[in-house]
Amino acid sequence: EFGTASTQKTLLLSSFPLFFSLSLSLWPVAAVEVHTSREVNAVNGTNLRLKCTFSSSSPISQRLSVTWNFQPEDQSSHEPVFYYLKEPYKMATGRFKERVTWDGNIQRYDVSIVIWNLQPSDNGTFTCQVKNPPDVDGTIGEVRLKVVQKVQFSEIHFLAVAIGSACVLMIIVVIIVVFCRHFRKKRQEKTEAKVLKEKKKSGCKKSSIEVSDE
Repeated sequence: EFGTASTQKTLLLSSFPLFFSLSLSLWPVAAVEVHTSREVNAVNGTNLRLKCTFSSSSPISQRLSVTWNFQPEDQSSHEPVFYYLKEPYKMATGRFKERVTWDGNIQRYDVSIVIWNLQPSDNGTFTCQVKNPPDVDGTIGEVRLKVVQKVQFSEIHFLAVAIGSACVLMIIVVIIVVFCRHFRKKRQEKTEAKVLKEKKKSGCKKSSIEVSDE
């Protein structure tokens, strides 16, 4: 009996780490979720706001940090773009020197930036990472940027042009109808005035004939 009890105790102690690790794996882990636009097209030479928002299970910490990186299309190493810790920090070197400004609001969970004077060499993937201690793990937002020479005529642009053309056409039709009614009214007034004038003339002639007969 002593041996059996000792064996059970040993099995219980040996299984404790397994139960402990299993409970940790099932326990909800605090994490930061980052949200970005998956793909963006922009025109060469223009400015672009790269939107990035986040959500966290913890209140906003004074140690919250934001890291923006860039990876060119050739899949070379990541390049730093922007860093935030209590205040914005611009890059002193690199392709984005003096070309990136902070356009976010931490209290609104917005960590967006603006890139000025886009160039074809900016084609690639931008990553946005937010750490809000104790939430230091989570998703990393990605934005794939494609810089084009001119605006592509998308379905939205086609719809906008179609709606604009329809509005202009309606305005032209309304103007034509108004002018037609106006001219028709003027013509009718002239006709009525002419008839009235002729009636007056015929009335005067009739009166003069009656006087002469007397």
